[in-house]
Amino acid sequence: MTESTAKQPARRGRIFPERTLSPEELARRKAEDEVFYRRCRAIFERVRPEYIEKNYGWYIAVEPDSGDYFIDEDIEIASHKARTKHPNAVHCMFCLNETGATGTI
Repeated sequence: MTESTAKQPARRGRIFPERTLSPEELARRKAEDEVFYRRCRAIFERVRPEYIEKNYGWYIAVEPDSGDYFIDEDIEIASHKARTKHPNAVHCMFCLNETGATGTI
C-alpha cells in the first residue's frame, strides 16, 4: 500500500473571490429589490379585498410592469400562468391572506 505524504494546504476564504460584489453594488441591488417589492405589494393590496373571502389561502402572482396578476389554489400553477403570459418578466408571489406571506415558520 502506498501512502501519500503530500498534503493539500488548507484553503480559506471565498471559493470565487473574483465574483465578490462591492458594497455599493449590493446596496444598489437591495434598493432595486425594495422598489420592485413595493410596486408588487401595491397591486396586491389593491386586489386583495376583492378575492380574499372567496379564495382565502390561494396564491397570487403579480407582474408589476403590466399590472397583471394570476390567481390559483396551487402556487406552481399561479407561477406558471405568470411565466406563460410574461416569459421574460419577474413576478412576485403572495398568498391571499391577512399578511400576504406565502410560507410558514
